[in-house]
Amino acid sequence: MGRVCTVVVRWAPSQPVRVLALRDELTTRPFDGPGEHWTLGIVGGRDRTAGGTWCASDVLAGATALVLNRPQKRVADPWAPSRGVVPLIALERGPGWPDHLALQGMASFALVLVTPSALQLWVFDGASLVATDLAPGTHMVTSGGAEDGKADRFLAAFAEDDWRAVVQAQLPQDDPAALVVRHEEEGLVFATVFGQLIVSSPGHLHLEHSRTPWSSEDWSAQDF
Repeated sequence: MGRVCTVVVRWAPSQPVRVLALRDELTTRPFDGPGEHWTLGIVGGRDRTAGGTWCASDVLAGATALVLNRPQKRVADPWAPSRGVVPLIALERGPGWPDHLALQGMASFALVLVTPSALQLWVFDGASLVATDLAPGTHMVTSGGAEDGKADRFLAAFAEDDWRAVVQAQLPQDDPAALVVRHEEEGLVFATVFGQLIVSSPGHLHLEHSRTPWSSEDWSAQDF
């Protein structure tokens, strides 16, 4: 069963950053919604199993870091860190974060780090780490493989500002290239379990989030 997620990010220098993060996970894996679970000023959802996060924001810096699973090495070695620590270290250390984390043995991932001055992507395939600076504009990052078809199908829809409407126009589908997914296999259900819309600038973070992001009735808003 694949582990997929979707990130849409709009970035331009000196402009508020806009991020949509859709988390796809086993429906039985518990997590807490966005909050300052680790330290004041760092806001994100917390995975209760491993204690890390898939998406976190530094309110003062106006920075957001997001991690997505990648298919090359699906399971970490028993002694390796969880991917959920990567966004937290990236927010703490900035672009130099790889010097502060032992990647050996970790499962593969993609990390998106967006700040007021840069949008950067790192992809770790289980052996090597490749960094890319992304140009100003609107970008979609997925977990790779079949999920990359999402960009062809949906990225153009995010040219406008009502990103929630794009998500709410979808229903969960058993299709890895769908924006909102639901897949059953051997009694387990893997689905889009959380969506959050982030608008940030240094000193201010606005969040809208939902555990059923395709619905218009279950969204909450928070400001930090």
